[in-house]
Amino acid sequence: MILVTGCAGFIGFHLSKKLLSQGESVIGIDNLNDYYDVNLKLARLNQLTSSHNFTFEKCDIADKNSLENFFKNYAIKHVVNLAAQA
Repeated sequence: MILVTGCAGFIGFHLSKKLLSQGESVIGIDNLNDYYDVNLKLARLNQLTSSHNFTFEKCDIADKNSLENFFKNYAIKHVVNLAAQA
């Protein structure tokens, strides 16, 4: 399983989509902040969640306890950190 942070952003969405098309299992996290259109982020997530190999969790990577739980609850092999605040 691959963890992609910022999965609802432009790059995170496209990377997640590509990984899924290659048969990878992806868990995406995003805090869904309103820095830019949340509806756009939700539309991207809608596309990703149509894959049975994609799991989404709303999470802020600044929340250390939540991140620790991800690593306890999922067999994550790789992390791609694309979360950012402009």
